[in-house]
Amino acid sequence: MSRVWKADWLTAPEFGGLAPLSLLYKELGGPPPAGHPPELRNYHMLLRKTFECGRLPKEAVLDISADDNYKLYINGSFAAQGPSQGYPYHYYYNRIDVRPFLQEGTNVIAVHVYYMGHVNRAMNSGDLRQGMIAELNTEEGTVLATDASWRCIRTWEYGGAESETTGNDTQVLEHVDSRLRHFGWKEVSYDDSNWRPAVVNKNHGYTLVEQETPTLQVSKLDPAHVKRLSEGHFLIDFGTEITGQFTLRAQGKSGDRIEIRCGEELASDGEHVRCDMRCGCLYREIWTLSGQVEEPEYYDYKAFRFVEVIGPEVAIDVGSFAAVVRHYPLDPEAACRFTTADERLQGIWDICRRGVLLCSQESFLDCPSREKGAYIGDAGITAYVHMYLSGDTRLVRKTLRDFALSSRICPGLMAVAPGSFMQEIADFSCQWPQQLLTYYRYSGDEDFLREMYPYAEGVRNYFETFARHDGLLENVNEKWNLVDWPESMRDGYDFNLSNPIGAGCHNVINAWYYGCVSAVQEMQNILNMPHKDRLTDLKQAFIRAFWHAGTGLFVDSEGSPHSALHSNVLPLYFDIAPAESVPSMITFIRQKRLSCSVYFAFYLLKALARAGEYELIYELLTCHDERSWSNMLREGATACFEAWGKEQKWNTSLCHGWAAAPVAVLIEDILGLKPAEPGWKMISFTPHLPPSMPSFHLELTTPAGQITLEYVDGSIRGPVVRTGNN
Repeated sequence: MSRVWKADWLTAPEFGGLAPLSLLYKELGGPPPAGHPPELRNYHMLLRKTFECGRLPKEAVLDISADDNYKLYINGSFAAQGPSQGYPYHYYYNRIDVRPFLQEGTNVIAVHVYYMGHVNRAMNSGDLRQGMIAELNTEEGTVLATDASWRCIRTWEYGGAESETTGNDTQVLEHVDSRLRHFGWKEVSYDDSNWRPAVVNKNHGYTLVEQETPTLQVSKLDPAHVKRLSEGHFLIDFGTEITGQFTLRAQGKSGDRIEIRCGEELASDGEHVRCDMRCGCLYREIWTLSGQVEEPEYYDYKAFRFVEVIGPEVAIDVGSFAAVVRHYPLDPEAACRFTTADERLQGIWDICRRGVLLCSQESFLDCPSREKGAYIGDAGITAYVHMYLSGDTRLVRKTLRDFALSSRICPGLMAVAPGSFMQEIADFSCQWPQQLLTYYRYSGDEDFLREMYPYAEGVRNYFETFARHDGLLENVNEKWNLVDWPESMRDGYDFNLSNPIGAGCHNVINAWYYGCVSAVQEMQNILNMPHKDRLTDLKQAFIRAFWHAGTGLFVDSEGSPHSALHSNVLPLYFDIAPAESVPSMITFIRQKRLSCSVYFAFYLLKALARAGEYELIYELLTCHDERSWSNMLREGATACFEAWGKEQKWNTSLCHGWAAAPVAVLIEDILGLKPAEPGWKMISFTPHLPPSMPSFHLELTTPAGQITLEYVDGSIRGPVVRTGNN
């Protein structure tokens, strides 16, 4: 909740007299306003404040926020980074216990604030809102707050406005020049007398709200293997996909240069890193040495596994190679552990688990490389799996709220939130009420369901404006109609899906709308709200428009003879299909198999579960097809891919949480564990183990406690539930 601050919002002097730019608009409503000074792009600001501490307090909490974000150091030690991105009218601050970092006598708080300065998916940036606010409270009250006595300086160590971006403009390459570093600036003894006073911004316009999720978990990882290719030329393999920064130590002559290339895979020769990555990121940076013993302090993070280092060998400390890994605080091995002797099934579980881990940052990202953006559709799968892997619902709850807050731009919600990148996808927006219900079933948090209900109703009402006389939607042309992505995975879907779309009425958007209406009605039932049934008539209209009685299949659009996989999966998933058509639809799906994307495969497998086709589910989960999770393993995956294979999409990222369906499907539909009542107050256990199911051991953390389940030599043991009371 918001609060009254004694602290002032500080900004760099260059931003002091600038009015914020308004960047929130409908995607098809026109471009954002111009007027951002180009010289203020890629702005790195350092701030410092020393203070005295006569005796160590019993409690010391620092409330801090920054735009775009910050890294916090106290007495030279890294303390935290954040905040999660937010809209100005709901901007997050972090509450951090800093007592372990304090010392008697003189202390210093040092903050590195970064402002990217252009519109993109990763940062809520480009709006000329820059700066920081902080307040230190102990048992004696507020003992320190940001004000005009804080000192600041722009550091040019990371380049300036001319620095190139990579990915979808979501990262500025950091050609670090250590000759421009302010060595020792985080330490108490540093002399900042030549720094400028920060400017107090009284008209910043933020509504600051405490971030309900913890700050990121940061850890060090040593290489799995280091190979010397030639003098001063090294290939480093960390053994698995990671999100973070590469680090090393070096001492050379001032002006010596070390080239650092990062990538998710090796080039075709197996000896060099593919730094010009297939996902569209070019991870090639130059580090210029100062002559001192030093490490490059990269600010932003990358998605990578391999690193190539090229420089003067005499300068490079080979034993210092390491990675600084970052993600949402989660130990999936402790919270949810699945083990089996079946290497293929274990491998599929492991790559899906790691994909979700690495895409769970301060939001659920579609990928931590090219886009670094929080998409509703990606989050619907990643968040679903994350709850099972972590037993933690806080990031899911925050994500649902972030998208609800985008209703200020459009009541039908934005596809990416929060942020200044305006994109709208109708399919994804219709999924948000279902995601809210999923959260409620897992958590039992009825208060949050009640709080969010008006936004769900707002989504339904928004799409209802596109309804014709029979209730079906047509010409939903304010938002992109996705169906599936990439386009090659749409199974020949017969409708003009240009943006804006062609005229007419098509199957998939109406199926998602039916799911939206169904979710809202279920919420109304849960919350004891009177309502009129809309589903019966809507189902009949859907069947009249799209069902072909002769084939028993659904077609893609009115008047089309074509039946795509997608047009039949969703009517099965939402229980729209007439009972007599289900056998034909199952036969059709059995023939089509995974003729869709990894994203849509989640709904395909869940639709089969509704139809009771568990052996087919397991077959598709573990099959060797070109489109399969096994194909990812064949191609060397350590995290689940964006597509079924590296070459099956023109810009495939090799870490994409939306491909993690097997985790949830295995737990809920094959092993048969799910909440029978919201919050796991009662547990449903209905196993559907196929004859080929190998032995396994599962430990699962839920709101009800930890559940243990084993399957050994054809015999099920459990589930055993251990709560905090036993």
